[in-house]
Amino acid sequence: MPTHPPSLSKVKMELTADELKAYDGSDPSKPIYVAIKGRIFDVSAGNSFYGPGGPYCMFAGKDASRALAKMSKNEEDVSPSLDGLSEKEMAVLNDWETKFEAKYSIVGNVIS
Repeated sequence: MPTHPPSLSKVKMELTADELKAYDGSDPSKPIYVAIKGRIFDVSAGNSFYGPGGPYCMFAGKDASRALAKMSKNEEDVSPSLDGLSEKEMAVLNDWETKFEAKYSIVGNVIS
């Protein structure tokens, strides 16, 4: 039997935080990505939320873990850092992660 290469949709990409910024919705030819706990989700289907001018556009092209945990849209909270988060905030973040997993495809991971 011939072996087939893995389909492109199954190949996970690795992006640095700087590379992730290119997927913030400012270029309509690129998908919109949001990362949670280092895992990158394609949120293009939620363009009205994460795209330019959307209520959560500040999360696009970034790891929004801290902001989601704190239920914050403040720019200084849009960070991958989980340092100092309370148990309750971590539970909120885990809830967000579960919602994203149910709704959006995981396309890769943020690397340093």
